[in-house]
Amino acid sequence: MRTYAGFWLRLWAYLIDLLVVVSISSIIIHPLFAFLFTTEPAIGVFTIQGMLLALSYYVYFVVMTKVWQQTLGKMVFGLKVERIDEQRLVWKDVFVREVAGRIIHRVLWITNILYIVVAVHPEKAGIHDLLSDTRVVLER
Repeated sequence: MRTYAGFWLRLWAYLIDLLVVVSISSIIIHPLFAFLFTTEPAIGVFTIQGMLLALSYYVYFVVMTKVWQQTLGKMVFGLKVERIDEQRLVWKDVFVREVAGRIIHRVLWITNILYIVVAVHPEKAGIHDLLSDTRVVLER
């Protein structure tokens, strides 16, 4: 029987993941741009550095989830992402969960409140889990 990971465990795991992404960005992307450019290049209102930071965020979550079924934050707490049919995650599952799902939560700041669904859903599933037919479970 599966034991679903609750809101607080998932939140702490996510905060660790943010720390990892910010650390990697601070070590690689920020110094690179400081060294290469005196003014920050932009495409319209978006800076190249900002786009690379966003890309690194999504790449981290997509690659870690696809390859290991968990991010570093989830590893710390013994959590992993599974499909509801318990088959191996495929790229579509991961893309929908990690990219489309997170974009929905980020469209407006207020949409972050949708994470509360994890706290009240019987299987502790968030909107991104429901869209991708995945669940976050405690490893056996």
